[in-house]
Amino acid sequence: MPSTLLLLVLSAAAWADDVVVRKDIPYLGPDRAEKLDLYLPAADPKDGEERPGIVIIHGGGWTGGDKGARREIEIGTTLAQHGYVCVSIDYALAKKGSPTWPGNLKDCKRAVQWLRKHAEEYHVDADRIGAIGGSAGGHLTAMLALTGPDDGFEPEEDPDVSTRIQAAAPMYAHMAAGFDGDHAMFPARMSESPDLYRLAAPIAHVTKDDPPILLLHGTADTTTPLFHSERLAAKLQEVGVPHQLVIVEGAPHSFALRPRQRDLRALVIGFFDEHLKPAKDRE
Repeated sequence: MPSTLLLLVLSAAAWADDVVVRKDIPYLGPDRAEKLDLYLPAADPKDGEERPGIVIIHGGGWTGGDKGARREIEIGTTLAQHGYVCVSIDYALAKKGSPTWPGNLKDCKRAVQWLRKHAEEYHVDADRIGAIGGSAGGHLTAMLALTGPDDGFEPEEDPDVSTRIQAAAPMYAHMAAGFDGDHAMFPARMSESPDLYRLAAPIAHVTKDDPPILLLHGTADTTTPLFHSERLAAKLQEVGVPHQLVIVEGAPHSFALRPRQRDLRALVIGFFDEHLKPAKDRE
């Protein structure tokens, strides 16, 4: 076996030793095919210990992608290694003639509810839940952070279980008002329902009560230009929401936590540690 391949195999085995992955857990009910993968620290929690939870939302243009993609595996494994209980979710995907908005966002909110409803079983701190996602998943992550009960996107199920999160890290996502044109996830054309598209933009929902936001974006992104994150950062600054915009020089669209240009793992872990872990539990 070539030495490089051997190193990769050994690294994967080492990761498996400190992370437990439980795949394809239903979270949307028996009539839905979409499921979640659960990433847990392998070490048993200490007596009374509660761990923060993270929802991982994959990208794919709202029409594709998968909870088990390389980026999502890397994020789930990395965060579980640092004491987080993570769920990487599949959600409703649009196709021509089958719109999904806002059902796809409601699926993400139901994942937050699932973590809260299973908090005792998996030793999750129900008051400390975050989210992370890239591209379309970054957009849904931002919408998850910035919308609440008064915005009309709450799931009908479990109305007494909060969908609010306490920190979010949307990566290279569509943030600014409006879309470039009609999209299959919407049930109407932009010309027919401009407000439908406008209110699907995270920037339309920013208030001073929103949770801390970490924005990650590359300067070489030609799919979702950097100005999306810059404009959202400016809006967050305007109303006083804690936030950080990290611009990765030379990075294209759709990177994980270790793009060639910069290792972002310590940054992302530090952000979630600061906002989701008590000071005594931070490394």
